[in-house]
Amino acid sequence: MKKILIANRGEIALRVMQTAKKMGIKTVAVYSDIDRNAPHVRFADEAVCIGENPSNQSYLLGDKIIEVAKKLNVDGIHPGYGFLSENASFADAVEKSDIIFIGPQSTSIRMMGDKLAAKDAVKNYDIPMVPGVDHAITNIKEAKKIAEKIGFPILIKAAAGGGGKGMRIVENTEEFESQMERAVSEATSAFGDGSVFIEKYVTSPRHIEIQVLADKHGNIVHLFERECSVQRRHQKVVEEAPSSVLTPEMREKMGAAAINVARSCDYVGAGTVEFLVDSKMNFYFLEMNTRLQVEHPVTELISGIDLVEQQIKVARGEKLEITQEDLKIHGHAVELRIYAEDSLNDFMPNVGTLEVYKTPKGENIRLDDGYEEGMEIPIYYDPMISKLVTYGKNRIEAIQLMIEAIEQYKVEGVQTTLPFGKFVCEHEAFQSGNFDTHFVKNYYAAEKLKSEFDKEAKIAALLGLKLYLEDQKKLRIPNSTLKN
Repeated sequence: MKKILIANRGEIALRVMQTAKKMGIKTVAVYSDIDRNAPHVRFADEAVCIGENPSNQSYLLGDKIIEVAKKLNVDGIHPGYGFLSENASFADAVEKSDIIFIGPQSTSIRMMGDKLAAKDAVKNYDIPMVPGVDHAITNIKEAKKIAEKIGFPILIKAAAGGGGKGMRIVENTEEFESQMERAVSEATSAFGDGSVFIEKYVTSPRHIEIQVLADKHGNIVHLFERECSVQRRHQKVVEEAPSSVLTPEMREKMGAAAINVARSCDYVGAGTVEFLVDSKMNFYFLEMNTRLQVEHPVTELISGIDLVEQQIKVARGEKLEITQEDLKIHGHAVELRIYAEDSLNDFMPNVGTLEVYKTPKGENIRLDDGYEEGMEIPIYYDPMISKLVTYGKNRIEAIQLMIEAIEQYKVEGVQTTLPFGKFVCEHEAFQSGNFDTHFVKNYYAAEKLKSEFDKEAKIAALLGLKLYLEDQKKLRIPNSTLKN
């Protein structure tokens, strides 16, 4: 594999290119009009504009991307995450064009992309699953009967998608029909498929996922877990590895279950198996993400494994060079996703121009980003600016370094999740490890963050006044009295 095309943009495109360059592989960037001067475009050996700003006119044009790849004699296509990364038809089309898809086979993507098919696939491996139905539903009356049988609270989930879309928690019979209608409508809008399924809602859950790596020769390993319980709108904001609550025995059980999930769909490459863990430390299979995860850096830091490098080697047909016995956890890593969102206004997107953009630097600080000062955060794509990752010998050290790194990070022109990240890292519940996916609901309020801002502003003002008054007390000698 001498040349790869990265079918993505921003920080993940740049991150894949950096590993490719290290491996001596040439890279091709694709970009939309607004990304013409983006860092990933400048970093690549070759770059091609594939369309206008909206993603459905650029980054989602699978046929056009393949056409560019063939024209430039590309050997492989890396999809990153988002966009076409979990599109089975795209993976299939890449392979049929005699280009290597740096990811799993289309059959695995298709199977795990359908949550009901995924549940069906893992049945034979004795993997714990949340009680619920094993078929898709669109009929509200039928769904209501099933919900009453399972017992409230229940969770309605889109069968064809993820990312929190088409998902509703229902507490009682009275609100079921309205929530079902919303879930079906949202699922139809987001995925073109209004089918949903129903399962028991696990109260006070933790969201813990296991990173797996599989080659084309039947070898599968897991690279331990990531704790992803700090979320807003069912989407992750703060992740860490390892989890503060897993015992070695539970880690081994969940790792083995994740490997079996990968085995159930003949998985190849890097993938993630997600689990819910309840308050009694029972774990349940949630879904499998058939791609590289946004939060993969924390796994890389604690394992010493470059996951993109492994993806490329596996795609080339190489055997895994590591066994499960080789893998050990070293230290602790924390990641904050920095979005152009207003933490004081329900995390609403706050796109604009990065008038000031100064990033933290130092030992054990890693920043994956795709922006520079003066660039615009486009309204057309996910508003994530970067991923800030810190590493320490232990969890406390990693968290403290994250707080310091956040304080060094200066962004003006857009609101970001940096203040929220600092709030999380300084909160007693997070520092103690005693939290779940309801962290934002239970502990966070915009008023609390605003109060912290006001307090910091007041301290800064008082300090400024103190320095001014002290300066006024000093004896000043006029320049005219000084002699040579």
